[in-house]
Amino acid sequence: MPERPRKPVWRRTPPAPASPSRPPGPPAAPSAVPSEPAGIVQAVLYRDGVRVAAPATLSETYRALHEQPAGMAWIGLARPTADELHSLSAEFDLHPLAVEDAKEAHQRPKLERYGDTLFVVLRAARYLDAPEEIDFAELHVFVGPDFVITVRHGAAPDLSAVRRRMEETPELLKLGPEAVLYAILDAVVDGYVPVVSGVQNDIDEIETEVFRGDPEVSRRIYELSREMVEFQRATRPLVGMLHGLMAGFSKYGTDEELQRYLRDVADHVTHTSERVDGFRQALTEILTVNATLVTQQQNAEMRALAEAGFEQNEEVKKISSWAAILFAPTLVGTIYGMNFTHMPELRWVFGYPFAIALMAVVCTGLYFVFKRRDWL
Repeated sequence: MPERPRKPVWRRTPPAPASPSRPPGPPAAPSAVPSEPAGIVQAVLYRDGVRVAAPATLSETYRALHEQPAGMAWIGLARPTADELHSLSAEFDLHPLAVEDAKEAHQRPKLERYGDTLFVVLRAARYLDAPEEIDFAELHVFVGPDFVITVRHGAAPDLSAVRRRMEETPELLKLGPEAVLYAILDAVVDGYVPVVSGVQNDIDEIETEVFRGDPEVSRRIYELSREMVEFQRATRPLVGMLHGLMAGFSKYGTDEELQRYLRDVADHVTHTSERVDGFRQALTEILTVNATLVTQQQNAEMRALAEAGFEQNEEVKKISSWAAILFAPTLVGTIYGMNFTHMPELRWVFGYPFAIALMAVVCTGLYFVFKRRDWL
């Protein structure tokens, strides 16, 4: 199979008719790739911004691209197999390190250039209303002179919608692979908008729950803070990536209209990144306020318990004081009620008045003692 000549990724080259200098290549040799690879979502060939073929297999895609000298292949894969990636690597001369990264998810967002091929890793996100959480996905994009390969790990973004949008604007699609990369970047960044809106609603609800004293709000703050860390890791590197692309506009002769589109995407991702930073700061402040309110509530409860204990202690004092006062006449009456035969004062004429007076004196004395000590 003859090797196709490569052109710089960011240089717009006008389409040219087929010439004898680049004859159609022979059919691709059989490879380890199955006839209907499960990982291929869609493979389409374009020329001058118009779809000209939609091959069903990688082999057919390679053959159709050789038959269209000025064509561009857009191959979309979802969780591809190792054989599919190796086949694409051999056909389009992809760097082994980039292919290795594309096999697995959990890569950081980045943009790397390997010769005339760009390798872009993006973190897409979508907001799930029912569980009120963010679902992150990963998208790897290879951008070459006449091809775009997307490797998707996750549900977002909806690249079929991106493809329809580009096919409806052939004047943009005919700008080449760099225009497809712009459309993918724009879709990923636009996907952040409902996420930002959903997170803002969550924060508003959390603020209400904090001042309402919801005991579960601390867990929700923690979980949303963790999601904001992931969201920040997805958006912050994009700012530097897009500024890096804009810095190469002059060097790679990027179309002026495409430059405007990319600057617009850069503005949007900068705004999103700033919002995410603001969310993290707001959640930190909310967590501090919640901790303060919880501490105040605990202090109020401890104070209420202390006051209740004090009041209970006062009541115990009163009860004990009256019990002691009432015990004095009981003691005197018990002594004189023992009915012994030989007992002083039993036959005394003033015995009864003396006993009553003794009871009164003892009770009165105890009353004033307890009153002075504020027990009564």
